[in-house]
Amino acid sequence: MRQKLYAGGAALLATAVALAAGYAVFAGRAVVHAASVMAPRFEVDPFWPKPLPNHWVLGQTIGVAADSHDNIWIIHRPGSLEAGEQHASANPPSATCCVAAPPVLEFDQAGNLLRHWGGPGEGYDWPLSNHGITVDSKNNVWIGSNGRGAESARGARNGQDEETTGAFASFHDTMILKFTIDGKFLMQIGKPNQSKGSNDTENLRLPAKTFVDSKNNELYVADGYGNHRVIVFDTETGKYKRHWGAYGHRPDDKDLGPYKPGDPPAQQFRNPVHCAMLSHDDLLYVCDRANDRIQVFKPDGTFVKEQFYEKETMGSGSAWDLTFSADPQQKYLYMTDGENRKIRILDRSSLEVLTSFGEGGHQPGEFYGNHSIATDSKGNIYVTETYRGQRVQRFLYKGLAPVTAKDQGVAWPRANSK
Repeated sequence: MRQKLYAGGAALLATAVALAAGYAVFAGRAVVHAASVMAPRFEVDPFWPKPLPNHWVLGQTIGVAADSHDNIWIIHRPGSLEAGEQHASANPPSATCCVAAPPVLEFDQAGNLLRHWGGPGEGYDWPLSNHGITVDSKNNVWIGSNGRGAESARGARNGQDEETTGAFASFHDTMILKFTIDGKFLMQIGKPNQSKGSNDTENLRLPAKTFVDSKNNELYVADGYGNHRVIVFDTETGKYKRHWGAYGHRPDDKDLGPYKPGDPPAQQFRNPVHCAMLSHDDLLYVCDRANDRIQVFKPDGTFVKEQFYEKETMGSGSAWDLTFSADPQQKYLYMTDGENRKIRILDRSSLEVLTSFGEGGHQPGEFYGNHSIATDSKGNIYVTETYRGQRVQRFLYKGLAPVTAKDQGVAWPRANSK
């Protein structure tokens, strides 16, 4: 009997050991599997761009684009500078510093300033409030706008973005502008103060950002801060082609009320519709910023899918802007979240978050109102900051690396980094 007990106990012990070993193997596989998830890794370049000349300073920096030569374009709001930031432009000057930089600036990869221009001119209506910049494959520069008149200008001077300054009956900036890279005016779509709402095919209403599909000569507009839609125009003629709202519905301007995280998904876009970016495989990714989501469409407006991010985010929302990774398959999406002060790295196929980096602050690699984002051909990304962030930062692509943390914190350069 005692031998049977010993034998039974030995068998149980052996089983337990085997189970423990099996669990260890399983756990080890789980760790290996988790560690095998790869994502792009970035480090901030604290020395890019080089200091601006002429005592120039930037206001709310509200757009960024990479052109076909990997030169980087930004647009900012000179009118958003505080009086103390532009003493040198007073009449008479009260100090040697500083002066508002021209609205549009171009930098090379070394951080040198190449071109600068912008502002009111003959034949076009310059925005009261700049918003977004795109450089197409033909080196044309497209500029959005979201100024709402004197109240909006006051809000900008106080460091506010337009969606935080309240609702206004006046929508002055209802146009898109097209220029050469030297600032020569080419075309204007829409006229100031002429918007008739989200189904007006001739005017915009505070358009946030543009994307040019060079294959089909089509301009996609996230329209945006006043309307609730994506709208498409011909890039050569400015002729209207099509438009749609959330889920591909016909858009309307019904007041959705305040965003509530627990409510069913809104059937229309909230303001602002903040980006519309077309991938190589013809999927359009739209930032429905205040609804904390991205919606994906076919180019004809057919709804494909959506994904929510930090659904508890109130205020300005979590889905601010998108850009694609530089590989031909555009495997990853990079998303700015100016409310939570992060850059999220998404798997483009699933829209799942792989990891994120960034933290609130004003030091290199930190963010305050990280607004717009672009990728160059080397895979580096460029991020502009609105509100009192007032700058552009470059983050150097360091290849793929295992994901070891959901949030990486500040992407500071590592020792012996290559």
